Formats: sequence, C-alpha cells, structure tokens
Amino acid sequence: MPTRNSAAYGDLEGARAFEERRFSGPIGAMVAAEQQRVLANMIGRIHERTILDIGTGIGRTAITLAGGAAHVTAIDLSEALLAEARRRAAEQVVKVNFLRGDAHALDFKSRSFDVVVCMGVLLSTRDWRQCLAEACRVADRLVVFDYPSATSAAFFHSGIRRLLGRDVYRVLTRGAVEQTLGRSHFRVRSEHRQYVMPMWFHRAIGSRHFTAWLEDVFDRMGLLKVLGSPVTICAERAS
Repeated sequence: MPTRNSAAYGDLEGARAFEERRFSGPIGAMVAAEQQRVLANMIGRIHERTILDIGTGIGRTAITLAGGAAHVTAIDLSEALLAEARRRAAEQVVKVNFLRGDAHALDFKSRSFDVVVCMGVLLSTRDWRQCLAEACRVADRLVVFDYPSATSAAFFHSGIRRLLGRDVYRVLTRGAVEQTLGRSHFRVRSEHRQYVMPMWFHRAIGSRHFTAWLEDVFDRMGLLKVLGSPVTICAERAS
C-alpha cells in the first residue's frame, strides 16, 4: 500500500502475491483463522459497531468484520487495491465503505469510530508513530493493531533486509509502542503473541499439528510471551 514504503504493497499483483504467501496452505489457513479469532476476542461485540480498517489492501479484514454485521469503513491509498477489495466484498455480498485515504492523515473527525483496526501496516509505513497517533485520534474507544516484535526472530529478518538494501521491515519494542499510545491517551488493554518460530519455518514443515504442538511447548516454557511475533495489541482510551 502506498501508506507503506514498499511498492510490493501498492500494486495489485504484489498484494495478491503477499496474500498468497501469508494465507495459502495449511499454515496460512491457520494464521488467517487465528487472526480472525484474536480480532473477535479483542473487539468483543462486532454487530452494528462502527469500525475503521486502516491500510485495508484487498479488504480481507474489512470484509471479515462486515460479515459480522459491523458498519465498516476501509481506507487505502491504492486505487487498484481498493477496486479489488470492492470486487471481493461484492462477491461475498457484504457492504464495506471503501475509500481512498492516507494512514498518516485520516480525513475523519476525532472519535468518529467505535473501533479502529490497523493490521499489517506499522511494519513498513513511512512514519509508524504518526499512523498510530491518527488511529487513536479517530477511535472513540479501541484501537487494534499488530507489529513484528524486536524481541523475536523478526529482529534478524529486519536486519538482513536492511543489509541487503530491501524495503523497510520494521520491528518495534513494547516500550516504544506504549510510549506512543500514551501520548494519545491510550493504554494497552490486551496483547496476543502469535509464534516463536518464524513463519518460513512453519511453512517449510507444512503441518498444522506440528506447528500447534511446537508453539504450545514454547508457550508452556514461557517463551511465547517474550519471543512471540507478530504482536497484536488492543489499546483502549484512558481518558
């Protein structure tokens, strides 16, 4: 998406390839199902709530939320991605208000939405702090977002990409996230960490049962809460 620094997120073929890599196969299906479950648990009641999806891409999250009878507005800077998102929403017979917009400067009044969702954006957007501040500004109560953790294998992935001169893949610390939320009078309400082992490892194995077993072992050892990534945060307005 053009809210990010990578052209691969801004063109339709790049977005489709990204979706295919992330959500195809048994592990991809597992990731998609877990993301939906975590969002539902963090948001709580979805029915008839007003929700903004920032950096919607081809609309996966927005369409899922609209399928739960939420009133969803979804933005992206790429008209090509928005067109694909509209096509997918129509195909699934759900209503989403797709609009062109910049995550760094949202064209909405403060506290316009019950919930703001920002998934897969902060890792490569131009200014993640500004994007998160804007999400908090237009949210009345909750902001749900994710990021790769600096205390995970993603840290090494990020470093390798920098050395190779590739597009930004940003990792964040919990402290930096809390500080940025605090400036907008938000605080962390809950956190979910996904996997200790990187996704390329789980995809190479290709077994949902093995992934579930191994990650459960890490969780029981107390490693997931330290090394798990990506991290999904539900933040609530503190005042």
